[in-house]
Amino acid sequence: MSAMKPVEKIAPQPWMTAPETLAVLRALTKEGAEARFVGGCVRDAVLGRGVKDIDIATPLVPEEATRLLEAGGLKVVPTGIKHGTVTAVSAHRPYEITTLRRDVETYGRHAKVEFTDDWQADAARRDFTMNALSCRPGGEVYDYFGGLKDARQGRVRFVGDADARIREDVLRLLRFYRFLAHYGRGQPDAAARAACRTMADQLPTLSAERLRDETLKLLTAPSPHDTLVLMHNDRVLAAYLPEATDIARLSRLVAIERRWDERVRAGDAIRRLAILLRDPETAGPVAERLRFSNKDRERLVGLRAPVPFAPPLDERSIRRECYRLGPALLIDRALLYWAVEGNPDNAALERMLDAAEAWEPVSLPVRGDDVLALGVPAGEAVGSLLRLVEDWWIERDFKPSREEALIRLKQVVGPRAA
Repeated sequence: MSAMKPVEKIAPQPWMTAPETLAVLRALTKEGAEARFVGGCVRDAVLGRGVKDIDIATPLVPEEATRLLEAGGLKVVPTGIKHGTVTAVSAHRPYEITTLRRDVETYGRHAKVEFTDDWQADAARRDFTMNALSCRPGGEVYDYFGGLKDARQGRVRFVGDADARIREDVLRLLRFYRFLAHYGRGQPDAAARAACRTMADQLPTLSAERLRDETLKLLTAPSPHDTLVLMHNDRVLAAYLPEATDIARLSRLVAIERRWDERVRAGDAIRRLAILLRDPETAGPVAERLRFSNKDRERLVGLRAPVPFAPPLDERSIRRECYRLGPALLIDRALLYWAVEGNPDNAALERMLDAAEAWEPVSLPVRGDDVLALGVPAGEAVGSLLRLVEDWWIERDFKPSREEALIRLKQVVGPRAA
């Protein structure tokens, strides 16, 4: 049920009228039930932003929603059936379908809920007013808590009492700052900040994975500097990520990224986290504490390697570093260098980007077997001799052929060659 009328109507968006979306809606409403788009897709549609994930709410209980979706020829995955959520897959696109719920009792991250047909009660469970919007397939928008105005004014405001909402799930504290970074304008909501300061010492009680994911999402914001300053002033960073102290350097990195945009993967969260860590020795412990994947941990540590680095300036040196580091790491290290030192060399960076984009991996044309064939016994000497040949090959800009490299190998092996 819903006593409230829609407050406005937005023009249907392409994702709303896509055949795969309409297939889901037809299945859910076939027997008269209502279905609305909810949450982030409505918020971003109202703001004219691109929509990624499409969430739909319905009074149908999961079993009924599943029956209707499958009858409509759609695949259904019980992704969160205990919490009233299933995922419908239509033309390979996932749609999260959640039964309307209302809280009966809350305790920490968990809550005792019951299914309902009350749209406002369901909206009241959401974190921020801008996320409590819902929209009918025809574009009629329902707004129970002033979320439209808040979204358009860039005001991130909790639904109801901020302190109570954070106590329900402490992750909402970090989500507040993440939404500020992506959607906020003007002065942040004072009541929300006060609640965040009060509850900041509870952040370490969250799982490492939740802290990590929320932090990385925050760092992808177009310009997270001001939000990170707030987090520092509110003692939020100190509570769970005290190593992230160099916010000024991040600001310089963002300025460089903005100039080069897609060519440098602007908004890369791992690179931005790396520049925040003033002490290179903290990269490994931070990655371990936040349970980064092996790939992300290696990248973060590699970006903050204590080995001295200066960007190569001529094209030959750039190719050498593309070979040694790989083009992606070379660009990352160069961006971090200039963010630390200031005054980036834009001409050199452009040459570096051109070379990185044109780079085709090459391999040393001789191998360990070639060393052994010359009578060198297996052991450390094999690697040492190969490195000597590799240095010679790199110095000649990777041009020597296999035949030339074999001649050079015989020269460095010396009398041991057969």
